[in-house]
Amino acid sequence: MAPKQSTCPTTITLRVIGGKWKLVILWYLWHDAKRFSELKRSISGITQRMLTQQLRELERDGVVSRKVYAQVPPRVEYAMTEFGRTLEPILRLMCKWGEEHARRVNSRTRAVSSSTKPTALAA
Repeated sequence: MAPKQSTCPTTITLRVIGGKWKLVILWYLWHDAKRFSELKRSISGITQRMLTQQLRELERDGVVSRKVYAQVPPRVEYAMTEFGRTLEPILRLMCKWGEEHARRVNSRTRAVSSSTKPTALAA
């Protein structure tokens, strides 16, 4: 028996862009096409295998295109498709949310560290 497919729009969206690396990859492809090696160098911690897998999934879902140039050595570029660009409002909101979250965490961290500093004892 095949697993039941969710019809929840959020679940469907997360199937396409969810995971540890896909949003990071899309962030790097946002403005222009990148070669595989450029992406690999830019994304700290991603393995070649994982980058390949994530790019294949994004390509399969129509979010990213892969262009192979007939030259030696072979050159492959990845870019966001027109359909992938429809994710831009979501990506912008997520970036904005992330920036705000980082500010909140940093301000809380500063507040906690300043409140835990030892005070001078009165003589």
